[in-house]
Amino acid sequence: MIKAVVFVAVHFIQLTGPDGQRIEINPEEIVSIREPRSTDHFAPGTKCILFTSDSKYSVVQETCEAVDEALKANHNGAPP
Repeated sequence: MIKAVVFVAVHFIQLTGPDGQRIEINPEEIVSIREPRSTDHFAPGTKCILFTSDSKYSVVQETCEAVDEALKANHNGAPP
């Protein structure tokens, strides 16, 4: 009997939640990011909202520009 073992490497990016907690997010799950609007009611310190493929979102202290840079750096450093 032959058994196959498959390893999947997931590269997370580390961001900071509005209360200072560390958040690790799988960049492959992020479908869009945007800055909060004045009509949004998120915690103080929220600078970017990340929407994920499971229809959820996370809010972070980093700017959307910084999040975009982290996503690009992770994509460039991840194995194909």
